[in-house]
Amino acid sequence: MLMKQTILLVEDDDAIADLVQQQLSEAGYRVQREADGLLAMKAIEAQRYDLVLLDLMLPGADGWEVCRFLHAKHQQVPLIIVSARSAEAHRVLGLELGADDYMVKPFSVLELVARVRALLRRVEKMRQPAASTAELYFGKQHRLDPVSRGLRCGDAAIALTLREFDLLYFLARHPGQVFSRTDLLNRVWGSGFDGYEHTVNSHINRLRTKIEENPQQPRLIETVWGVGYKFGLARKGENAGI
Repeated sequence: MLMKQTILLVEDDDAIADLVQQQLSEAGYRVQREADGLLAMKAIEAQRYDLVLLDLMLPGADGWEVCRFLHAKHQQVPLIIVSARSAEAHRVLGLELGADDYMVKPFSVLELVARVRALLRRVEKMRQPAASTAELYFGKQHRLDPVSRGLRCGDAAIALTLREFDLLYFLARHPGQVFSRTDLLNRVWGSGFDGYEHTVNSHINRLRTKIEENPQQPRLIETVWGVGYKFGLARKGENAGI
């Protein structure tokens, strides 16, 4: 029998938490609840979850701190922020910190469950082995391995989230081609992704901090003003089959 996927629900409003937990449980997920940011970080320290649902306004430690802790501890665990903070600046910050989705309260619980299900499906698909096993080389000593889904620069490993890896691997497989943000949303996130284009900007910015010598003057992931982004020349491994 397949193991249930476990979701950490971090929400201090009991009425909301009760409703979300009930709907997620009926959808077949195991739900662990925490109402305090510090307790949520202890839970994340002790266990790797399949997905985290995170409020921002929490006692103990706020959601921003929990978000940073999650991605320092478990880089590839998907995260959905659910918050009453609706300003675009908050949405952007959440995405910059690594959230995969952002929902504003009040929200439809059925829509939230649908987004959870869709995100977990995408994550499972991303974890499947790539069709090609050829490593890609770029920059001075960067190496992308689609089998281990890892990035190294020389002997040093560079941590990437699931989405960061897929975005970088897609761009590196199409050097010199220009893609709009909509193109990248459709090709990397999937045509059914209910996000917005700044998601791409946020992931590009994070990738630049990890692979560029000078993120303020990028040479690997270039901006084509008014159009989108393109990748500098990447080279395949000796056994490349792309």
